[in-house]
Amino acid sequence: MAISLSMVLLFAVILVVMIRSGSIKPGPALVAVLFGFFLASTGMAPSINRFMNSIADTINQISF
Repeated sequence: MAISLSMVLLFAVILVVMIRSGSIKPGPALVAVLFGFFLASTGMAPSINRFMNSIADTINQISF
């Protein structure tokens, strides 16, 4: 849950920065948000969640 919330906040910040910088317009940003929202309700959601968790675990195991 903590990783999911962190990822949502990270992507929200990136989306706001992209809209403010003019890299992406509000219309396409809304489409991207809606796509993510509806994708989360499909059968692919558990696979995507496992993939993101494995990436987070891999990053966490890297020692500097």
